[in-house]
Amino acid sequence: MHPQALLDLTSTLLREVLKFEFAADNVVSTFFRLNRNLGSRERHTLAETTYHVLRQRLLLQNLAQSGKGPMERRLAILGWQGQPSFLKAAITADEAQWLEHSQAIDVATLPEKLRHNMPDWLANPLREQLGEEEFWALVNSLSGTAPLDLRVNTFKAKREAVLEALKAANIEAIPTNYSPTGIRIEGKPALQKLDVFTSGQVEVQDEGSQLLALLTGAKRGEMVVDFCAGAGGKTLALGAMMRNTGRLYAFDTSGHRLDAIKPRLARSGLSNVYATQIAHERDERVKRLSGKIDRVLVDAPCSGTGTLRRNPDIKWRQSPKAIAELNEMQAAILKSAARMVKPGGRLVYATCSLLKSENEAIAEQFSQAHPDFVQVNAAEKLEQAGVSQAESLVTEAGHLRLWPHRHATDGFFAVAWEKKA
Repeated sequence: MHPQALLDLTSTLLREVLKFEFAADNVVSTFFRLNRNLGSRERHTLAETTYHVLRQRLLLQNLAQSGKGPMERRLAILGWQGQPSFLKAAITADEAQWLEHSQAIDVATLPEKLRHNMPDWLANPLREQLGEEEFWALVNSLSGTAPLDLRVNTFKAKREAVLEALKAANIEAIPTNYSPTGIRIEGKPALQKLDVFTSGQVEVQDEGSQLLALLTGAKRGEMVVDFCAGAGGKTLALGAMMRNTGRLYAFDTSGHRLDAIKPRLARSGLSNVYATQIAHERDERVKRLSGKIDRVLVDAPCSGTGTLRRNPDIKWRQSPKAIAELNEMQAAILKSAARMVKPGGRLVYATCSLLKSENEAIAEQFSQAHPDFVQVNAAEKLEQAGVSQAESLVTEAGHLRLWPHRHATDGFFAVAWEKKA
């Protein structure tokens, strides 16, 4: 494709994404569907430039003020992640001069907001929580991309065998630091074509997400509920832990999300999963399981701020009002899910948020209102599940707390309770 045409396409994609009407990954995939003639290198340039602009939006918009032409074009030039020679061939002499001048600016001399690229509602609580030095370490990690993690389906394969198969396919892979079932891969190879993927020996799942499933301690023959199952990553992990025995209910209010489980379920070889759409957290199907379930995992709807490396648009699409609404929903869902837990059973509340208001605050509120649920130390339960260095993942309060800059996972929080027998 001609360099000028590629730059124009990048500007067009940015214009759509920066409306913030839909999630960026949806906008990008729709754009690619409409432009099927694009090669893999062109897609890579388009996607990476878009995500780079989303990560560094405040800084790049500030630098763009001194340029000329449509704002999206200026942002595409400043955030370009394709071949430099392509960009050089696509821009005018004036634009080249302006770009050189912009790149010469020492970012360290600019106001803090342009360096951390976060709205105040997100930056302020994180700074307060982490302290100055760690806050900037987090900022630094969020401006990079997330690694690609796989979970070995232990119902079908062993991690060593999968590592060997990946090595044979010339894919660089290592065991994850903490999860006993995780593998981390370099780059972004075409996994869908590999036998280990098509035969269901592996699933794409962040290491942090794997740890949430392990915290439930699900065992053979149990009754288990994944209460906000989404596309089923944790459901599949739970099913493998249960060795395809017992009954595993995957509940979600979105039929569309549950549909995404079906092809994954077919690959996994699991037949103990019952994917069920519910109307709300107080659905009749939920009530029927009252006091009958051994393990309930509540991976609650949340701001998603723990996934900013993958979804940088979240920080521009969320708001304090939206988070306050989520807090109400989180508390209601947790309260409802708790009713299903039988005496001696375990309840796990989790989010992929970095914010205390969605995590510790909800857990504390629940503990105070439910004296029949006793919080257990997450480190002890993770160790029992074969997790390495479990102590380093858990706070003094006994909660699982994962940070991108500390643990190289997405940001996750989880707390586990056991119901008094």
